[in-house]
Amino acid sequence: MSIRDWPEGERPREKLLALGAEKLSDAELLAVFLRTGVAGASALDLARELIARFNGLRGLLAADRASFSSARGLGDAKYAQLQAVVELSRRHMAEEMQRGDALADPLQTRRYLQARLRDEPRELFGLLLLDNRHRVLAFEVLARGTIDAAAVYPREVVKTALAHNAAAVILAHNHPSGVAEPSAADRDLTERLIAALRTVEIRVLDHFVVGDDCVSFAERGWL
Repeated sequence: MSIRDWPEGERPREKLLALGAEKLSDAELLAVFLRTGVAGASALDLARELIARFNGLRGLLAADRASFSSARGLGDAKYAQLQAVVELSRRHMAEEMQRGDALADPLQTRRYLQARLRDEPRELFGLLLLDNRHRVLAFEVLARGTIDAAAVYPREVVKTALAHNAAAVILAHNHPSGVAEPSAADRDLTERLIAALRTVEIRVLDHFVVGDDCVSFAERGWL
């Protein structure tokens, strides 16, 4: 039976319009995105199949182009559409942060950094640049590393902060392993960056390590 033959209240798109997106399951949301199914499977059936194949929505969203496009019912066009949706979500969160104080809403900052860094296959080091009222100016990726390391140069961090006329920064990097526990090297790097930025009177407000969780140096009392 096609989804069009289901009762209206059970169709994912109509359910979303009537009740809101938050009321839909992962499979129902994905079915809305897919729009159509394949031979022998409705869009919802296909959505459930894909979620199982990729071990959840996170796995699907993080899949590389080859893995994603080879799955039944997908392809390069759907890959491009999904990447556009993910990037729109990231940009929306970035705009929301730019409207307020990054420290007044640390949860929003944490969510943005997780969305930006969590599923990166290699280690990235980034800088959240803030004005003197702690409003977000920009987020810059300064280093892209191997699977377990990124080269971060204090002079580049200082140069970037000055270029944006930042009054303060929040450091952030990911651990592709998913284990967010900071290493001794992470703590040493943080101390070197604090010292370098202090010479130009720019404060380091926090350093987030992003994995399956998100660890804050400030919350640990390390700053």
